[in-house]
Amino acid sequence: MPAGDSFFIATPIFYVNDVPHIGHAYTEVAADVLARWHRQRGDDAWLLTGTDEHGQKILRTATSHGVTPQEWADKLVTESWKPLLKTVDIANDDFIRTTDARHEAGVQKFLQKLYDDGFIYQGEFEGFYCVGCEEYKQPSDLVPGTGAYEGEQVCAIHSIPVEVLQESNYFFRMSDFEQRLLDLYEAQPDFVQPDSVRNEVVSFVKQGLRDLSISRQSFDWGVKVPWDEKHVVYVWFDALLNYVTAIGYGVDDDEFRRRWPAVQLVGKDIVRFHAVIWPAMLMAAGLPVPKNVFGHGWLLVGGEKMSKSKLTGIAPQQITDVFGADAFRYYFMRAITFGQDGNFSWEDIAARYQAELANGFGNLASRVVAMITRYFDGTVPVAGDLTEADLAVRETELRVTAEADAAIDRFAINEALASIWQLVDQLNGYITEQEPWAIAKDSSQRERLATVLATALRGLGTLTVLLSPFIPTATHTLWQSIGQGELTSQPVDRAAEWSSAPEVQPLAAGLFPRIEQPEPAA
Repeated sequence: MPAGDSFFIATPIFYVNDVPHIGHAYTEVAADVLARWHRQRGDDAWLLTGTDEHGQKILRTATSHGVTPQEWADKLVTESWKPLLKTVDIANDDFIRTTDARHEAGVQKFLQKLYDDGFIYQGEFEGFYCVGCEEYKQPSDLVPGTGAYEGEQVCAIHSIPVEVLQESNYFFRMSDFEQRLLDLYEAQPDFVQPDSVRNEVVSFVKQGLRDLSISRQSFDWGVKVPWDEKHVVYVWFDALLNYVTAIGYGVDDDEFRRRWPAVQLVGKDIVRFHAVIWPAMLMAAGLPVPKNVFGHGWLLVGGEKMSKSKLTGIAPQQITDVFGADAFRYYFMRAITFGQDGNFSWEDIAARYQAELANGFGNLASRVVAMITRYFDGTVPVAGDLTEADLAVRETELRVTAEADAAIDRFAINEALASIWQLVDQLNGYITEQEPWAIAKDSSQRERLATVLATALRGLGTLTVLLSPFIPTATHTLWQSIGQGELTSQPVDRAAEWSSAPEVQPLAAGLFPRIEQPEPAA
């Protein structure tokens, strides 16, 4: 993507029926890393996140707690969902709630257009409904229940019985867009990613699409249908529109044209909504479809998808209180192949923290800054003639920068970090082989000592720029020691061109302090 292009990336908006777990934080961090990278590359980046606050599930949750749905949503957003962004250091540009007036007005405007253009009609519907998914289910989406639900058909995702609902609702003529969607998938093979998710979406659409029930009469917690206020808008139809209502749909045409279309980053379990229903809605409204829909995998604990009911939901603070936000961000972006399921374990994050962050990058930074402070009184040395070993470091800087940038463009976040870490490993090996502490003992080797430390510092600064979208706090601290200007103004796709300060400042403490026997918070 050429510098200066629009890069609008949106997370799904999350249900406020409960508090966030690390799966939600994983999505937020991935989107934030991509947005930070593009922003630092010079693109017009914009990160949107928010909360989904309408629907039957929220109504029932609020009622069970003895409060109104609005009171419940306000409490969860204030006490849990917005604090999550600070917990894992998310630099979002906007936070939208489906109860925002701007959103509700945009939903009604969009819906009215589809109604006026003949894409919505009234009809009767009966089907299996999962309140957990807020979705009607096909028989193929159901599995036999176990335990307390033995003998019943349950949702394959939530493992709870479905309900049989019959209502007179309004319907969206989604079946009209079956062939147009198939044509889209064929013309833009990267529209849905990764390939495994794309194949599932294509297979689903080829089975045939039914018209979509988009209103409910059995409860009133939602956006009113503008031409018939006895109905509220189906929660998914409502929620999907946040991606355009947040950027001025129907209100600010210039801002809307500037931002749209978006990259949609979602969990694989909600890809159908984003890769089937959502583009069909946009086609009906005469709007461009998203640039990409990327369905990432699940975080697994003990081999199972996280679930509050199964007590496998881990709060992000349980990890950040031990390791910090940077380590949280690094671990989940490095340890899991983005797009596939990945297992979390305390043992793995502790091992990676120690080996890769504390002993790898953190120790490298401390050694380089300390040796320049000791041997040159903090003044940045000037390199002399370069040997093959020095040039090899420079070549690696340029290579991994290009590799990481290309990996980000294809959403391979873990591959970008793996490439960058080649430079961490090479610099540590370079220092061990060159032994600057031994060279410093020979006054006739002063120029060589300057060359070695200048090469090491140059590589360290390149790392600081490359890693700033991933571990912003640690890199900011290091930049204050070795760089000049704003770290985020250093072009990440030209990381090796960073601007060094004339003198380094000693690091007050290690970037990643050693942690003894980390334990999850109670």
